[in-house]
Amino acid sequence: MSNKEGRVLGLVGGLGPNATVYYYNGLIAAHKTQGRVARMLIAHADVDHGRPLAEAGKLDELARYLNGFIDQLAAGGAEMTAIVAVTPHICSAQLAPLLKIPLIDMVSTVADAIHARGLKRIALFGTRSTVQTKMFGRLGVDVVMPEPEEIETINNAYLDVVYDRATPATLDRLRELAHTMMTRDGAEAVLLAGTDLSMVMNEQNAGFPTLDCAGVHVAEITRRLLA
Repeated sequence: MSNKEGRVLGLVGGLGPNATVYYYNGLIAAHKTQGRVARMLIAHADVDHGRPLAEAGKLDELARYLNGFIDQLAAGGAEMTAIVAVTPHICSAQLAPLLKIPLIDMVSTVADAIHARGLKRIALFGTRSTVQTKMFGRLGVDVVMPEPEEIETINNAYLDVVYDRATPATLDRLRELAHTMMTRDGAEAVLLAGTDLSMVMNEQNAGFPTLDCAGVHVAEITRRLLA
């Protein structure tokens, strides 16, 4: 291995496809800033197969589905892996015993970033499955839960982004809801717990404090690969 190369990463992509591109571009850029060359394999999972498993709470089946791709990546030479989406991490506990290579876990990475920023109370924007499960209960801070109708608003907006149906009005609704949760519930920042949301909203354009799960994850993946 030359000093221009890091470890080989295996990405489970396709969940959704736009998020895969976001990670791919982000990882290439992060490597380039360090004068390094990214070494990646990508296995394409089907969002229309994985998302219904998550929504139905079929976590064992979802873990087996994802691990099938991780096994393929390991066979291709990947030394560590990451899942290019937030929602599938709800099956992390079921997935861990199946893994042949280390998984760079998004939730643990986000917890470290939250504590580094000194945040104590955050709101959560993500899919219905992500918000309603307790996957972010291990962050070690207070997580503000949206009201039931707000969960549906966030979920529908997220799917609009995934399937390229988002409009400026979609993002305006999310901004209004973020301000509501910060005023009403005392949230200090909003956790963008959906990679596709990170593609259309960030701390510069959101109009409220955010923490980008995907951006934090990309940074940690890069650090682990080039350590």
